[in-house]
Amino acid sequence: MSRVVRAGELAETVRFETMPREGCIGEWRRTIGDQSLKYVSVQFMRSALAYEAQIKANGGHASVVRKALKAALKTSQRASETGGQPKLALRSSLRPGTHLVREWNGRTYQVEVLEDGFRMDGKRYRSLSAIAKKITDAHWSGPRFFGLG
Repeated sequence: MSRVVRAGELAETVRFETMPREGCIGEWRRTIGDQSLKYVSVQFMRSALAYEAQIKANGGHASVVRKALKAALKTSQRASETGGQPKLALRSSLRPGTHLVREWNGRTYQVEVLEDGFRMDGKRYRSLSAIAKKITDAHWSGPRFFGLG
């Protein structure tokens, strides 16, 4: 199903394509919030800002998305109030075929979720932590490295 893209909407999303890092950070803070952006790539910020502009131009998120976001926020707030971290059930939340993307030292890594593990660069791994170790040559929590926990 295709939809008509209005000129104003197109201009709004295109303006992010060449926006410098400082501009992206300012726009991010105005539209998304004051989270730390120290490790967020410029390309990711540009994509996220363009996406948010499209959502705004089309009337906002669907109600089911708003409910899911509110539930995730409540879980996160509850965990921070008790001093813990919200836990994700990786097996149930990562379906086979899902692709995880992580930029590290100027290179983009893509990991495919399999039924019994993960695949990166044609090689199978049992865990995300093993992949994070391969990428960084340091011990990392794999879910944390890929932004999942």
